[in-house]
Amino acid sequence: MTIDKLIHLHFLSLYVTVLIIFLVVLYIKLKNKKAPKLLSKEKFYSTLTEKMIESSTIDKSMFNIWPFVNELKKAKIVSKKINEKDLVYKVYRNFEENFEHILLTTEKNNHYLVVLVNLNKNKIKGYFPLEMTNEYNK
Repeated sequence: MTIDKLIHLHFLSLYVTVLIIFLVVLYIKLKNKKAPKLLSKEKFYSTLTEKMIESSTIDKSMFNIWPFVNELKKAKIVSKKINEKDLVYKVYRNFEENFEHILLTTEKNNHYLVVLVNLNKNKIKGYFPLEMTNEYNK
């Protein structure tokens, strides 16, 4: 073998090695991508106060949840069939106004997906599937 072929073979093997490392890192990164956080019952019910106030002006007072809703759709937690105009059922705030519960409709009757927002930190805590009984009408 000539020196030219050895150099080409060396660079080709280096290229293949770097490509394999890149693909492995990409695979690991996609595998470990954070999914939307499912809240425990205890965490969810700890944010419910005796009297939850229904927010009548949904569009103006509601926290921007749409990037989070897109993540829920990608994870197939929220159905893509539901129109975004009909997705938000109601918005409730606790009496101290530090938590906001945004109820999203699902395909089942009286089943909602509650997106819990911490208004003090201006951050979404997670979501909780809820079969509506009378949690908000105490």
